[in-house]
Amino acid sequence: MLDISKLLDAIKASPYREIVIAAPHTGRITFADIKQGDVVLGRQGQWKEKPGVLLATLEREHNPKPVRAPEKGEISLVHKNLEGQYVEAGTPLVVLRHMLTRDEVQRIILQKALYLFRAPERAKYYLTPEADKKIRAADTYSVTVRDGMELFIMSRMKREAPLNYTGPDGVIYEVYFKYNENMDAGSPLIGVCPKGQLQLVQEMIMRVQTEWTEPS
Repeated sequence: MLDISKLLDAIKASPYREIVIAAPHTGRITFADIKQGDVVLGRQGQWKEKPGVLLATLEREHNPKPVRAPEKGEISLVHKNLEGQYVEAGTPLVVLRHMLTRDEVQRIILQKALYLFRAPERAKYYLTPEADKKIRAADTYSVTVRDGMELFIMSRMKREAPLNYTGPDGVIYEVYFKYNENMDAGSPLIGVCPKGQLQLVQEMIMRVQTEWTEPS
């Protein structure tokens, strides 16, 4: 079983992730008034309707395209040497240091503690009606899975096919996909917890809730 103390200590020692913001397409780069050490915000609002802080502008065929911060973080590097130059798509422009939130730490721990059943190919996925009904009526812990169980419907190219779960027996602890959204191959669909470890996993999450300090 996962050593929660060791993992939490490792995350606390490096409580952030670095986001490399690259040019989404070719164009001439003009940086906004930003510098190393500035704290910028990502998308805001109830529906993320407010765009993130402007980091740079790419001009392509006299058409300016903004490059904005995807999340809140501190700017650790700006490639100012590219100012005024024509850059290719994928060229790194800014590095943003994003401090992990409590929810993100919880997600990291769960993805290490649970068995992740992943999408075999890019498609839309649905739970079978029986499993979906149980989850909507109660919670994910109400659905017990076993190896070989028919659990999903995979929809691709307007065709639907059943998909069996393969993995250890247990209960569905997390559902990672959304209805009517394509999931890439290899993306986790569900996280399964063996019944005998359910209480331990819940205690781990409670510890994160009480020990992790949200960044200001």
